[in-house]
Amino acid sequence: MQMKSLRLIALLLDYPEQEVRDNAQELNQLINQCVELNAKQKILINQCIEQIVRTPLMDLQAQYGDLFERGRSLSLLLFEHVHGESRDRGQAMIDLLNQYITAGMELTAKQLPDYLPTYLEYLSQLTVYESIDGLKNVAPILALLKERLSQRQSFYSNLLQVLVEQSGETIAQEKLAETVANEAKDDTPQALDAVWEEEQIKFLGDEGCASVQQTVHQKRFAHAVVPQYLDIKAFNGA
Repeated sequence: MQMKSLRLIALLLDYPEQEVRDNAQELNQLINQCVELNAKQKILINQCIEQIVRTPLMDLQAQYGDLFERGRSLSLLLFEHVHGESRDRGQAMIDLLNQYITAGMELTAKQLPDYLPTYLEYLSQLTVYESIDGLKNVAPILALLKERLSQRQSFYSNLLQVLVEQSGETIAQEKLAETVANEAKDDTPQALDAVWEEEQIKFLGDEGCASVQQTVHQKRFAHAVVPQYLDIKAFNGA
C-alpha cells in the first residue's frame, strides 16, 4: 500500500500549469479515493484545487512566484532550511539523490533532489510506513512553511497542514506562530537587493541553459538575508 495523496499534493505544490486546472475534477475524485486521508484533510486539499481552478492561470503563476520564488523563507528546497549554502548541503543532495536512484526514480537535469514536490513524489512510491518516516524527517520544515503560508493567507497552507498531520509529529504550533509573526520579511525589494548584491550573476554555466534553469532557485537564496532562519528543532513537540 502506498500514500497516493503525496503525489497529488506534489502536483499541486509544483509550478501551476493549465493541465492541473483541466483535470481538476479527476483530481478531486482521486483525492476522495485516498484512504490515508481523513474527511477534513480531503476537504482541505479540495479547497486548494478549487482556488487553483477559480484563479486565472497568469494570476496564479504570479502569486506562486511571489510566494516561493522571492526570498528564502518559503523556499520549497528543503535543504535551504537546514544547510543554507553550506558545503553540507551538497553532500546531503548527493545522499538524497542516491535514495531516489535506489528506489528506481530518475530525475531530469532540471530537477533538484531537495525540491519538496520531488521529495513527495519519491515518498509516494514507498510503503506507508516509509512514507510517514520520510515526512517525520522534514516535519519541522513543513510546519514552518505551513505557518508562514497561513500568515500570508495563502491557500497553499492547506497542503502543508495535511502533510504535517500525515507525519504524525507534534509541533508547538502556538510558539511557532508567534516566532513567525515576529520575523523580518525577506521578500521586500531591499532584502532582495541585498541577496543579489552578494552574488556574481552568471548567465550561462558550463551546461548552458539547463545549468541556468537548475541553479535559478539557488541564486535567489543567497546567504545575505537570513533573519527568518529558526532552530526548527525547538518546535518539535510542545
